Amino acid sequence: MAIKKFKKKIYNNNINFLKTLFASLIIIFTFSVLPSLISFIKGNLVSNEVVFNSSKQNFDKMFEKQNNEEINNRIKDRFSWNIFEDIDVFGKDEEDEDPQRLSASTIEELFKENGYNLDTVKKTKLVNVGNQLTRLPKELKNIESTKKRKKLFIQIVLPLIVEENLKIRFDRKKLFEILNKNNTTKLDKAWLDLKFKQYGVKHNDLTELKIRMDEIPTSLAIAQAAKETGWGSSRFAQEGNALFGQWTWSGDGIRPLEVEKDKKHKVAKFKILKASVRAYQRNLNTHSSYKEFRIERAIQRDNNEKLDSLKLVKFLEKYAETGKEYTEVLKKIINQNSLTDFDDVDILPTSLKMKNLI
Repeated sequence: MAIKKFKKKIYNNNINFLKTLFASLIIIFTFSVLPSLISFIKGNLVSNEVVFNSSKQNFDKMFEKQNNEEINNRIKDRFSWNIFEDIDVFGKDEEDEDPQRLSASTIEELFKENGYNLDTVKKTKLVNVGNQLTRLPKELKNIESTKKRKKLFIQIVLPLIVEENLKIRFDRKKLFEILNKNNTTKLDKAWLDLKFKQYGVKHNDLTELKIRMDEIPTSLAIAQAAKETGWGSSRFAQEGNALFGQWTWSGDGIRPLEVEKDKKHKVAKFKILKASVRAYQRNLNTHSSYKEFRIERAIQRDNNEKLDSLKLVKFLEKYAETGKEYTEVLKKIINQNSLTDFDDVDILPTSLKMKNLI
């Protein structure tokens, strides 16, 4: 019995010793090893965070660069004519589009949701071509406020004009690249043949092609569209998407109500507004009546590369029967509505995705 008590005492002493030892080890670990361990872990976390942030920044820069290059390449592809496609000057894309007509209030709401307003465009010099419309709203002519009607009209036609000018700009850039080459490729020659036909240039005259292949100042295009349509209220604009009042004797068109009996012309009609802008540009760039206009434009290019609509407008006397009076009205429209503020407006790159152009 005494032996059992002795063994139990030894056992208890051993247990107490182990408990004391374990507690001591915990205390030692807490005050010596643990701080070092925490410092080590924290240092690794900070290091990893720095590495992660650095990697993320590098990745973002790489992605941004790659994305911008991809967008630029796709812009070039989009706005360069494909020599293997139909060589019809107006292309085929407008034939497949659905000419939906939205109400003026719906359009205003859409523009508001997209943050599209003319003050912002003037400040940023960028416009979203995703805001393009295929037809003018019927209610446009019923808007009592002249200021409001003008503003909405400009918002509608501006993206159309800027995009069509950009197409010409890319073509013009490609033309100069070819002209600066020592040797032209078969693809270059095929592209030039297409452009000679598109711009009505005879005898493969490269100098004439360079003069004809150029933009129409945005301010001038807006002014002419405003004059020809009464800021979007005319029957030709409403029924035939005719923004520039071009005449036709053989094509599809709308006959003026007060046309003289001995005249058989009609006002050309288009399926969508963009086709009207494209036809207008081709008219000024090819018709013999506007040869002096193109020469003056070429002179301005040679001098400072900036086109002046207020100087170019005086060479458009033959555009309307009223002649010089017509050009004076255009000048007035440009000045009173500060339209030259839109001459250097470019396309917002991100708008390409919104418009499904890339």
